[in-house]
Amino acid sequence: MNEEELVEYFRAQMRTDPDMASAVAAIRTLLEFLKRDKGETIQGLRESLTWATDCLTGVDSSVAVSSGGELFLRFISLTSLEHGDLSRCKKVMEERGELFLEKISMSRNKVAKLCHTFIKDGAKILTHSYSRVVLRVLEKAAAEKKRFSVYVTESQPDSAGREMADALRKLNVPVTVVLDAAVGYVLEKVDLVIVGAEGVVESGGIINKIGTYQTAVCSKAHNKPFYVVAESFKFVRIYPLNQQDVPDRFKYKADTLKTVKNLSEEHPMIDYTPPSLITLLFTDLGVLTPSAVSDELIKLYL
Repeated sequence: MNEEELVEYFRAQMRTDPDMASAVAAIRTLLEFLKRDKGETIQGLRESLTWATDCLTGVDSSVAVSSGGELFLRFISLTSLEHGDLSRCKKVMEERGELFLEKISMSRNKVAKLCHTFIKDGAKILTHSYSRVVLRVLEKAAAEKKRFSVYVTESQPDSAGREMADALRKLNVPVTVVLDAAVGYVLEKVDLVIVGAEGVVESGGIINKIGTYQTAVCSKAHNKPFYVVAESFKFVRIYPLNQQDVPDRFKYKADTLKTVKNLSEEHPMIDYTPPSLITLLFTDLGVLTPSAVSDELIKLYL
């Protein structure tokens, strides 16, 4: 697969299933790349997969694509030392790749199963932007016949919150779209905040759509629980201490990084929320406190 074929396969995955996370589409693409690769050495195979991951992050600069690709490589290459024969080794890598894909495909449902129990009957929930995982959690709560209402931030600059509101209305959930600047005003009415995450960092903090940080700060000021729902393939090995520490490759869209030279005039698409503002993280590995994230990251990457 050349770069053009690789990118087209990735985009086709996203078009076929709009509900698919970009990281899952990237992992499907890497698995297909692995099957078609004609490399003659294990080292060559690894280098080709690393190149393919770099190509995909050049198309979709989200944290999840980067962390998902890295975890996929880690998971499948654990076998390469066990088999001397290349064809056997590649076959095992493909099998492990399929297993990894199957595992992460179930993660959203696991998160929903854990988190919906924290939504009580009559709850008023605030969420930010559009998140497929948050939507799955609220869908599960609605299926359990819980009555609740949701406030969704509009989430500029792309108004992703309106897409979230439309999805919730289809589930017959009462929903109100609020301005990003109205988060502080709305918070005294709500019982809890649930947000998704593009990436979960080593400290237990999160990287998510711009505006998440201010929502967390306001939640803390109002003493309201701030819950994060995220799949474990979004766990990423970086340790930012503030907003400036987050790498530019995650802050801006891939197209912006290629075309704009002076990024200081561009609006970042994500921000960093420190662990001190997060109550709990709901993941397919279980319900975690922010301080437990580093332990889980070590287990994932070992």
